[in-house]
Amino acid sequence: VQLQASGGGLVQAGGSLKLSCVASGFSFDDYGMGWFRQAPGKEREFVAAITWSGGSTYYSESAKGRFTISRDNAKNMVWLHMNRLKPEDTAVYFCAAGRLALRDPEEYDYWGRGTQVTVSS
Repeated sequence: VQLQASGGGLVQAGGSLKLSCVASGFSFDDYGMGWFRQAPGKEREFVAAITWSGGSTYYSESAKGRFTISRDNAKNMVWLHMNRLKPEDTAVYFCAAGRLALRDPEEYDYWGRGTQVTVSS
């Protein structure tokens, strides 16, 4: 099983980034997908999730209205479009796969290594 996140980088506040995650080694369209982030010294926190079909999406309060999660089961990929980025969005972002698209990281079975997002003020 592999989840490879990419697309992170350094961006100014107010800018945008698109994170990508490509999955392999499991039945992608049987799994909900989530994005989480972890800033230095902080716990991993939920950002967004999408059900296996893409029919339902869920966001943290901080992500709602600024971030969009999407997926393409034919490509085994999930994305996180991030707009109006803020310095407090700075973190390592991880994609994860779980049977249900939940907010609790403990409910996810597979994790990628993460990609660094840094937002400068």
